[in-house]
Amino acid sequence: MEAAGKEEISVEDEAVDKNIFKDCSKIAFYRRQKQLSRRATYQASLDSATIGKDSTKFQIISETTKVSLLAEVYGIEGNIFRLKINEETPLKPRYEVPDVLTSKPSTVRLISCSGDADSLVLTDGKGDLKCNITANPFKIDLVSQEEVVMSINSLGQLYFEHLQIPLKQRAAKENKEDTSVDASQEDQEDLGLWEEKFGKFVDVKVNGPASVGLDFSLHGFEHLYGIPQHAESHQLKNTSDGDAYRLYNLDVYGYKIHDKMGIYGSVPYLLAHKLGRTLGIFWLNASETLVEINTEPAVKYTLTQMGPVAAKQKVRCRTDVHWMSESGIIDVFLLTGPTPSDVFKQYSYLTGTQAMPPLFSLGYHQCRWNYEDEQDIKEVDAGFDEHDIPYDVMWLDIEHTEGKRYFTWDKKRFPNPKRMQELLRSKNRKLVVISDPHIKIDPNYSVYVKAKEQGFFVRNHEGGDFEGVCWPGLSSYLDFTNPKVREWYSGLFTFSAYQGSTDILYIWNDMNEPSVFRGPELTMQKNAIHHGNWEHRELHNIYGFYQQMATAEGLIQRSKGKERPFVLTRSFFAGSQKYGAVWTGDNTAEWSYLKISIPMLLTLSITGISFCGADVGGFIGNPEAELLVRWYQAGAYQPFFRGHATMNTKRREPWLFGEEYTRLIREAIRQRYTLLPYWYSLFYRAHVAAQPVMRPLWIEFPEELDAFGVEDEYMLGSALLVHPVTEPKASTVDVFLPGSNEVWYDCKTFAHWEGARTVKIPVALDTIPVFQRGGSIVPIKTTVGKSTGYMTDSPYGLRVALSTKDSAMGEFYLDDGHSFRYLHQKQFLHRKFSFLSDVLINSCADERGHYPSKCVVEQIFVLGLKKQPSSVTTRSSDGKDEPVAFTYCAQMSTLRLEKLSLNISADWEVHVR
Repeated sequence: MEAAGKEEISVEDEAVDKNIFKDCSKIAFYRRQKQLSRRATYQASLDSATIGKDSTKFQIISETTKVSLLAEVYGIEGNIFRLKINEETPLKPRYEVPDVLTSKPSTVRLISCSGDADSLVLTDGKGDLKCNITANPFKIDLVSQEEVVMSINSLGQLYFEHLQIPLKQRAAKENKEDTSVDASQEDQEDLGLWEEKFGKFVDVKVNGPASVGLDFSLHGFEHLYGIPQHAESHQLKNTSDGDAYRLYNLDVYGYKIHDKMGIYGSVPYLLAHKLGRTLGIFWLNASETLVEINTEPAVKYTLTQMGPVAAKQKVRCRTDVHWMSESGIIDVFLLTGPTPSDVFKQYSYLTGTQAMPPLFSLGYHQCRWNYEDEQDIKEVDAGFDEHDIPYDVMWLDIEHTEGKRYFTWDKKRFPNPKRMQELLRSKNRKLVVISDPHIKIDPNYSVYVKAKEQGFFVRNHEGGDFEGVCWPGLSSYLDFTNPKVREWYSGLFTFSAYQGSTDILYIWNDMNEPSVFRGPELTMQKNAIHHGNWEHRELHNIYGFYQQMATAEGLIQRSKGKERPFVLTRSFFAGSQKYGAVWTGDNTAEWSYLKISIPMLLTLSITGISFCGADVGGFIGNPEAELLVRWYQAGAYQPFFRGHATMNTKRREPWLFGEEYTRLIREAIRQRYTLLPYWYSLFYRAHVAAQPVMRPLWIEFPEELDAFGVEDEYMLGSALLVHPVTEPKASTVDVFLPGSNEVWYDCKTFAHWEGARTVKIPVALDTIPVFQRGGSIVPIKTTVGKSTGYMTDSPYGLRVALSTKDSAMGEFYLDDGHSFRYLHQKQFLHRKFSFLSDVLINSCADERGHYPSKCVVEQIFVLGLKKQPSSVTTRSSDGKDEPVAFTYCAQMSTLRLEKLSLNISADWEVHVR
């Protein structure tokens, strides 16, 4: 590693004492809001409300300071309400998050259906939703079918700190004895009004405190989910004082699990679910944010009344959510559902859907910090072939560069990067390399020189380039919030600029929280200055989002707009799904981290980021062979599938643990490749309809209370239930099979169970508990190649699992797997499979798409067929019938058809008589 000054930079700079991170008690705006919000009550001036085409505006006045805020309520297409609250006349503009919303949302005119000085009722005139605004004290109720589903500010926690003239200027204007602000010197320090101390760092706030906060009460709800990223349960927990969920992107090496501290990414969006309704709250703010949650359980009590009759009344449960952000404005979207699927569509309408990934990126990825040199790469690549293990992508971490200068190659270790890429290309494989946002300060490094010349770095508060320590030593940080910087950075990925790169090279953005070794909480000072003169505090959580955006754009431009990019990012924000994939960062090789990866990925999935995964095997430490096998088995059934390990760990390529473990890992990876047609079809659904790929059970079974808290198993799409084994030496697992009208089939043994029960499943080390839901049809590949590119023309199979009504449905999506032709030229194939009345039909699901394929369906399994057929025939689109040989197993109720030759893209039928 290179030196920074005289000190060596090493992995120890990341592996730090957790005391360098703040807990809530050390966060001044949290202390202020907890202490001071009770003192302020607000009143709305509804008599002067103006109802315009786009929004309804009114003033909210603080009863203590008499200063007014401006509130705006918008109706947005698709049953969304938006509430914005800002200073009416701020000292200077307050930060409003740009670039996250895909476009300006189409507004729906709200009309007043009743109103006076005390209250105002707004409706969009279409649905059953009403927005009831009460003047004194200010409160908003969201009403559906005459029932209040959400209240805003019913606890009176609206909090808004107004920007103030800097103390120095104020002192010059006023007499010395008059310079005190609203608190004594001691209070000011404790409340961190103008300065906030943490360790050796002092955060100076030029315009004083600027935090905002608001409470939301969700009536009848006790199950809340979302606000990643935390190493925590999927269902959000109640927070006690001082233990709020923190959204502040930080580089936390080997993060603690079951902890609400902020880690690498932040999506300030949560979902609430109860029988009959799902809601979403999207708090659009990119500054440090804290969320408190408190559920009041339902109670039954007796109203004592005068007279003989005592009226019994049931009080519904209620969950209160208190959002607090360090700066910016209040800009919140209320997604009113009513179903989980509706909420996903509403959120994607605002922030976009998951980018359609190139097919190779759904295969297996092999990474470590670091593969040593070209020879090492060659040997590892050959090892996969030698042991008959498919993989698609080789990864290179920071050591591949010349002294941690991104866009360069270490000439000793990687003298001929193009030759290395040609070797991978010859096997239809790809290469991913790392590109971090810190740029080594070096007058001989062209990327640094050009960025410095053009003023493209984040600045310190004195106006010079911000300098911090990271892997290369002293570095400056590109200001990705500046569109010109993003445009320039995108240009660095062209083949002419990035010497040694080819069109099979893709990118990994790491350390982009941003990570600054020896900075406050290992990140950038909050008073660093960005484009537009905004302080870092305003936009901290969106920094990594912008780097991934610029990187994805660079890869698209590199191909002249033709090829889909692949970019993995560690730091993310709402909307990052538009640009690629996310992973859960620096996890540890322990069973507990394997276990927590499931709820962490479920939470990312429901907040829009479907392309997510955790480092297989654990990044830090050395997994025992059993843990490694179980992690491969789990990872094979999670969206982003990559093995990764840190420096100084033992090598752990899949064949290094003995023949038996190699066989088990091979089998897990091969199962992944077998299911690729299903995975790809699921990603298409995520891309066009915002349906998550990996789903908690409550999404598929929204009326099944027992499913709401399950987080050790999940659905892949609507067809497969996966229950990874996450305990050592397990001989059984308890699998919950939901749905009283459902039937579930074990994918390995074909044994079946009725739903709405917990089943004890015996597991050996080769068992991956996966169950197919009755009523579904899953497309598979019948043979597995060295990589996805080898499997383009290989045949398909269909796994048909019959429901209790002896029917099944499924779909299949296909395109070229790499370009945008599916979008611009409608070159895709979207087919629908249905099994009804003993006939399996392949028909077109979307007439707009055309993509001829030579591939055939050669194998069909039907599970749950209760009687032996007398004959099976296929009927092609020209009406010709052909008899088919079949095998029927009465004991397992399975029908097996093989050696078929039914074109996947043609209409045909299979009749079972």
